[in-house]
Amino acid sequence: MKNEYYKSPKTLLNKGTGFLSGYTHSLNPYTGCTFGCSYCYVRQLPVSTFRKEAWGTWVDIKNQAADILRKELRRAKSKGKVTIFMSSSTDPYQPAEYKEEVTRSLLEVMVDEPPDFLFLQTRSPLVRRDTDLLLRLGDRVRVSMTVETDREDIRKHFTPEAPPIQARLQTLHLLKEAGVPTQATIAPMLPSSEHFADKLVPLVNRVCIDDYFMGDGSGGRRTRSLKIGALYESLGLEEWYHPAAYKTVERFLHVFPKEQLYVSKEGFEP
Repeated sequence: MKNEYYKSPKTLLNKGTGFLSGYTHSLNPYTGCTFGCSYCYVRQLPVSTFRKEAWGTWVDIKNQAADILRKELRRAKSKGKVTIFMSSSTDPYQPAEYKEEVTRSLLEVMVDEPPDFLFLQTRSPLVRRDTDLLLRLGDRVRVSMTVETDREDIRKHFTPEAPPIQARLQTLHLLKEAGVPTQATIAPMLPSSEHFADKLVPLVNRVCIDDYFMGDGSGGRRTRSLKIGALYESLGLEEWYHPAAYKTVERFLHVFPKEQLYVSKEGFEP
């Protein structure tokens, strides 16, 4: 059982900094994430460490989020270009979204008051529910679907509460058919089969590959403190937990043109 709480935030848009410095703002419809992925760097941030409950067991639902965003977005747009990363520390389509529809309400605001660009990061097939709104945003939006591996056995070891891999691939297929701009994001890159790239070719023309060492914002220190290395060792997959492992990008270069492959931060840029 996951604990859900209702909160009344004063603001929603945060200044884009660090890894997201290419964006003017980040936007999180929720605080906390019940997917609770084992390697999530947010586990090491104050939002998690100051809570008495374990990361993955709770979520804060933001009341009146659409009203707050409408005011903030208008104000931000009056000052210049607005690019938004949603979301940086939660999944906007985690299970609570099925009934709360906070993310959908924010998209409705952005359809009325379009930002210059919206990067929508998720690992949930629920995103396809909002295809109607995404199409209205046109080329101002990109849906980035996290697909860390093509192996369901690996997914179950590392992210047992997250949606199945095949459902995510099917979602990419449906979004492509609908005409929604998408990319497959292999972040962090988990152990995968030699045929992973071939499975993605029919689905996307843009792939971002990242690992713990480039993408956790601390050269891998945050991830090491989560004892992820021990999980790799228990599975006999230590060679995948190494800065050189991302070189499996070469498998992708055999099937994707170089200009369709992005590594780490560049794949998340507006």
